[in-house]
Amino acid sequence: MSATEYPICQPPTVHYVPAAAMKVLLASPRGFCAGVNMAIECLDLALRLYGPPVYVYHEIVHNKHVVDEFLAKGAVFVNSIDEVPVGSHLLYSAHGISPTVRAESAARELHAIDATCPLVTKVHLEAIRYAERGYKILLIGHEGHDEVVGTMGEAPDAIVLVQTPEDIDALAFPPGTKLAYVTQTTLSVDDANRIISRLKARFPAIAAPPKEDICYATQNRQEAVNILSQEAELVLVLGSQNSSNSQRLAELARQAGRAAYLVDGPGDLDESWFDGVETVLVTAGASAPETVVQQVLDYLREHFAATVESRSIRDEEVYFPLPRELRRATAKA
Repeated sequence: MSATEYPICQPPTVHYVPAAAMKVLLASPRGFCAGVNMAIECLDLALRLYGPPVYVYHEIVHNKHVVDEFLAKGAVFVNSIDEVPVGSHLLYSAHGISPTVRAESAARELHAIDATCPLVTKVHLEAIRYAERGYKILLIGHEGHDEVVGTMGEAPDAIVLVQTPEDIDALAFPPGTKLAYVTQTTLSVDDANRIISRLKARFPAIAAPPKEDICYATQNRQEAVNILSQEAELVLVLGSQNSSNSQRLAELARQAGRAAYLVDGPGDLDESWFDGVETVLVTAGASAPETVVQQVLDYLREHFAATVESRSIRDEEVYFPLPRELRRATAKA
């Protein structure tokens, strides 16, 4: 029998059906707020005007990428005024400082640049006014956070820190004590409201700030997560672990029943997180740069053929001017 009488075996034709591409919802607003933008612009301008080193009291904002970038430019981050050479330029971070730090800076003849977020300054001024009027002030916030440390320093004998609704049950004040409350600007709105409700229930006459203290950017980013997480199985929050407002975003997503991770960038991602996931929500805390957001989106496109859909909940058009010290220096330059 000739070879031509035998059929040639061909491999079966297989039609591969690609898996559906992952869908990514890109939340807006996200990332830098007006206060963070102002603080970063302050430090960048100070380095250009005065040259390195420019010292910064604590991290300029709570984000590893931003801090590392400024370290490379010649910024020096310190935790004590004693670390700053006499007569140097010192920038106060966005989180605010206490009067004690200002006094220590003056004693060392430092050229201070105040990059405190104006919304944090608002809380400081409220605390000062309440203290001057004889109130006992309940500060709702997280112990050890830079903003809380600075606010408590404005009236240390008059301020009591409250972190949970349960803390309120342990409070005891003499009859006739005038009470008021203020809050850290980067809290979860829901958590703060639970504490405030408990405060008002126990102390009906407690005084409240004329306008709420939680900043617009914190509220807007939380609102976006609350709404958009309903459409996703997984939420990625870009931000550093020491960023309070970024932590709150991840917590909100988890409270909504979604898997949520707080990451600094694509290097923190684990491919197993995405098993069976069709829709991912990506957002960023108020101190996270847009560059890392785009790096994560590139990762998702490369590894999961992700398509990105921008979803805007509301617009932000807030801008804070540079502090007086830098405006004057720029005018002279």
